This record gives sequence, C-alpha cells and structure tokens, in this order.
Amino acid sequence: MKKITLLIAFIGMIALQSCTVNEENDNVDNDTIAEVFELRNVNFSYNSSTGGYFIYRSLNPQIYASDNILIYRMSDLIDSNTPVWQLIPRTLYLSGGDELDYDYDFSREDFTIYANGTYNLSETPEYIFNQTFRIVIIPGYFSNRSDVQVDFNDYNAVIETFGINPNNIKYL
Repeated sequence: MKKITLLIAFIGMIALQSCTVNEENDNVDNDTIAEVFELRNVNFSYNSSTGGYFIYRSLNPQIYASDNILIYRMSDLIDSNTPVWQLIPRTLYLSGGDELDYDYDFSREDFTIYANGTYNLSETPEYIFNQTFRIVIIPGYFSNRSDVQVDFNDYNAVIETFGINPNNIKYL
C-alpha cells in the first residue's frame, strides 16, 4: 500500500510540474522601445466652445495602456542645431502679468496639446502658430523599475536614459 501511495504521489508531482500558466496581460509591455516623434511648425486650432486652442493627433499604432507620454515644446534655438526643449505642462509669464499655459492629455489612441491663457491668445501668434513639439513615448515596463532615475524636465537626460537615438526621431 505504501508503494502505491508513493507511486501515485510521484506521478502527481511529475504531472503538476509540467503544467504552466500563461496569462496574457495587455497592460504589460516588456518589448516596446521608447521612441520620439516631432510635430514641426504646427498651428493650434481654436475651439469656440471652450475658448481655448488645441492640437490633436491620433496614435498609430496605439500605445499600450501602461505606456506614458511626455511632450516637450521647443521654446528657443541656441543655434540651428541646438533647440531648447521645455516639458509641458508649462506656464509662461508674459509682460503685463499675462499668463499662457501649455498642457496636454493622452490615451492609448491619441493625445491633445492645449494652449490657454489669461488673455486673448490671438494677440500673441508666436505662441500658437508654427510651434514644434517632441512627443516621447515611454514604455510602461520602465515605470516598474526602481533603477531608472531620470529628470523628466531635461529632454536630453530622458532620451539618454531610455536609449533613444536622436537620429531616429520620426518627423510628422
């Protein structure tokens, strides 16, 4: 009787060890590479119902639910090869006490960049026309890693940390 019990236990152990569980999870992204694309010389559109300006783009392909997006606005040029990038959301304090806010939101499918202010933005077309933005897609895989420390305000530190080759930026 002991031998039969031992044999059944042994067979059970072998059978259970060969079982595996494969769970598919759309929220985990372990193979996407961080990437950057640039919107050059784009104009904000006016939304009369909100009284604000916006730039809308769809993402094709869609990103994973766990991914994150950072958006940087080119605020200046040091020289023709050295742009100055500012992370948004951002508030600009203009002369006369006026304020202009850049902000954005995103989903898996799209993103929208907003420009609003404490004054009529059409009075300062240099802030709503011919704007250049860089959109950085960061895979969700990095958000679970405690060894990844980066100053997101520093565009160059972000692309270096996430292994983005500046020569591989996609221009839209």
